[in-house]
Amino acid sequence: MLDTKTNLILKILQKECKNGGYKVVDKADIISALPSKYRIDEEELDHIITFLERSECIHVKYDDDNVYCLCILPLGNQITEREEKNKKDKKSFFNFYLIFFVFFSAILGSILGNIIARFIP
Repeated sequence: MLDTKTNLILKILQKECKNGGYKVVDKADIISALPSKYRIDEEELDHIITFLERSECIHVKYDDDNVYCLCILPLGNQITEREEKNKKDKKSFFNFYLIFFVFFSAILGSILGNIIARFIP
């Protein structure tokens, strides 16, 4: 499981490195693509990229002063796909309980309405 910043960076790299090939990505572009509340400096970005490489999510061909040449490995793709699937599952789970709650509330309201109607002349 990746933390929020690492997951966001992996998603950014996935958008940059489409088709599974290597791509030269500027560090400033990665940092600027992050939402403002998750902004990081270049040193922290280096640590996250190193972590992703050691976790076998990405492969870094070379790392110059301000750029990376990297590609996304299958594990990196699986992590983001699994996260998207979990979001969909949570949404459908919520929708099921919302429908159940509305249906149950309607039945309960109907029963209570009938009970009250019998006691009030």
